[in-house]
Amino acid sequence: MTVLPLSALAAAARSVAVAALVTLLCTTVVGAQEPAEKPRVVATIAQIGEPLARIAGDALRVTSLMGPGVDPHLYRPTRSDILALTRADLIVWTGQTLESKMAGAIRRLGRRSAQVALIDHLPPERLLQDADNKRDPHLWMDVGLWRTALGAGVAALVRLAPDEADAIRARADAYFAELGALDAYVSQVMAGVPERRRVLITAHDAFAYFGRAYQIQVEGVQGTSTETEAGLKDIERLVRLIVERDLAAVFAETSVSDRNVTALIEGAAARGHDVVLGGKLFSDAMGEPGTYLGTYVGMLDHNGTTIARALGGAPPEGGFGAWRQGSEAAAPGAAPAGARSAGPPAGPSATPSAEAATQETPPF
Repeated sequence: MTVLPLSALAAAARSVAVAALVTLLCTTVVGAQEPAEKPRVVATIAQIGEPLARIAGDALRVTSLMGPGVDPHLYRPTRSDILALTRADLIVWTGQTLESKMAGAIRRLGRRSAQVALIDHLPPERLLQDADNKRDPHLWMDVGLWRTALGAGVAALVRLAPDEADAIRARADAYFAELGALDAYVSQVMAGVPERRRVLITAHDAFAYFGRAYQIQVEGVQGTSTETEAGLKDIERLVRLIVERDLAAVFAETSVSDRNVTALIEGAAARGHDVVLGGKLFSDAMGEPGTYLGTYVGMLDHNGTTIARALGGAPPEGGFGAWRQGSEAAAPGAAPAGARSAGPPAGPSATPSAEAATQETPPF
């Protein structure tokens, strides 16, 4: 029998001990991480991610790829985006028209994880077409329509975390009730804009759904995608419209260059008409995360209040929050006056019928 030196025995013992410790640590770490690991949901834009994060609560980890000031029409996914999409259990996006530069990657990754294109879950008759007969992706500009679209995302959250289904549905019901009140508010303040001035001119045509929902003519210097270029004829046509309709304001956007809007103001001035910049609107991106303007409700509150005030309406100081407090104080428990349905827009009247005020049942 071969007798090993004490030093060799000690070294072997240390090796066995280290291996055992590593095994123990690995088992402990894995065991500690597994209960804490939440299903990952990746949304392309914050208009999707922020509402779904509120509705998901602590049950799921929801992140958004694109932040404030980002133009999704031009955005190309980074390496970290691809990594996040690869690790996602669920991808939620609007559809190919908006996220055109990353659509291919999302489609390919859909083989590994579930994905929901919200625009595919809406009735075709509810969708608008752009000049190239492509589906207009700016669905969130109509609060009622966006509520219906988000319902498809909520249904996917429930499928991903079935044990949390009741809690997710309860949070969704509360959030969608808030959207119903927001929809009523925007309808009411836009109805206060004088008829002759009910024209919204912005940097690009992202507000068509807003116009249809809240009964205002919408004109964009560029088309529905910022990839298109505005021509001199487009500028001249809109300058004529500003002068003829005696418009008081035009609007820039936080995610689009304001050079074309500046050209409108200068063109109107050359014709002896003063038109001002009515404010910067949130079109394709929201505000800073963690702020009110970084929420979908804050985004639409800001847009509706800013547009109405600049065009001659009289929205309340404090916007939606002040209006809601006043409405609840005047009629506790009552449905918000002026609430629209998630179906076809109401007619010219700012006060829809009782049938139109009934919200559709969301698909979750």
